Amino acid sequence: MTNLLTALINDEAGFIISAELVLVATIAVLGMVVGLSEIALNINNELEDVGSAFGALNQTYCVKGILGCGGYSSGTEFRDNIDTCDTTGDIQSTNASQGEGQSY
Repeated sequence: MTNLLTALINDEAGFIISAELVLVATIAVLGMVVGLSEIALNINNELEDVGSAFGALNQTYCVKGILGCGGYSSGTEFRDNIDTCDTTGDIQSTNASQGEGQSY
């Protein structure tokens, strides 16, 4: 019984393996945080591109009038002007310490 207890006290093989696992787990978590922040930034950029594409749609239409045989129909026309934030690259991230409107 004392030989078994002495062998368990002197056994340090498990300590080295658990220390390595803690180190590997820490590096993996730090890598995931950096990766997820990059994914979030790229998703925001793609959503801005989608919004800019919707804003760039040309909604202008024109229907010509008709004239003939004593009757006529007047035409109609609509023109879409460029709105604020319709262009690409108009949304920028800001750092909380820098304030609004300043990109970092």
